Amino acid sequence: MAIPTAPIVAGSLVGGYLVARETKVRPLGGAVLLAGGLVAGRSWLRTAGAGRAVALTAIYLGGFGASHPLAKKVGAWPSVLGVAAVSGVSAWALADRRS
Repeated sequence: MAIPTAPIVAGSLVGGYLVARETKVRPLGGAVLLAGGLVAGRSWLRTAGAGRAVALTAIYLGGFGASHPLAKKVGAWPSVLGVAAVSGVSAWALADRRS
């Protein structure tokens, strides 16, 4: 049985931000992001195929990148929670519900 990736990607985006913010060490937050991405990416390859895995990885990394300029408009937490929600829903729709 495949592990659900929606909570992994959403949690690693939120957790990565929280770790970076609280420790003031951005690479630690990046490590959380990397770990979540690797776990989810491996699962996506197995369950959803390469095409969807690439698309979901782009959404995940794109969300991370978009959260920075978005935070200047709406604030840090709303930005992080928004991109985490988009990434999580995308993972569920394109990979998790299929397995």
